[in-house]
Parts: sequence; C-alpha cells; structure tokens
Amino acid sequence: MSTGVATEQSIQVKPPTPYVVVLLNDDFTPMDFVVNILKIFFHKSEDEATQIMLEVHFKGKGICGTYTKDIAATKVAQVNSYSREHQYPLLCVMEQA
Repeated sequence: MSTGVATEQSIQVKPPTPYVVVLLNDDFTPMDFVVNILKIFFHKSEDEATQIMLEVHFKGKGICGTYTKDIAATKVAQVNSYSREHQYPLLCVMEQA
C-alpha cells in the first residue's frame, strides 16, 4: 500500500579518484629544463623541483603531484606539448593513484 509520502534517501557521494602526474626519464632532456617544467606547470619551488628532477634522473620517474582526472590530463597535455615545442622528448603521463 502506497502512502504517497516522499521518503528521504541517503545518497553517498564518493570523492573523485586521484591521479598522479609523473615525469619519465630520457637521455636527452636537460636537467634544468625538467626543473623549469616543474616550476612552471606544477608551481614547485627550486628545491622541490630539483628533488623531483633527481628522482626522475636516478629512479626513472618522479611524481609531480596528485590531481583529479581532468586536471591531471590537462597538465600531462601541457607538459608534453611544451616539451615538443622545445624539441625535447620528455614524457609526462598520469596514473591512477
């Protein structure tokens, strides 16, 4: 039997899935270019940018930051485009955190 009374439903909103933006090492991109990328696109200080650049250099990759999917995808596209404009093969990717 329907009473015609609306009942309140509990809706749970999940937070967006985080993605990490990662720079991958190559043998051609200069270290100072990588540091500048980190400062320009990820707003890192000189010290933070240098630390991440060294991770990229010695470990093969370095995490630039954690973002929502759309922001991560935008940053990846910006960095890859900027690198190609300057004729460097530096590769930026995103991974689900």
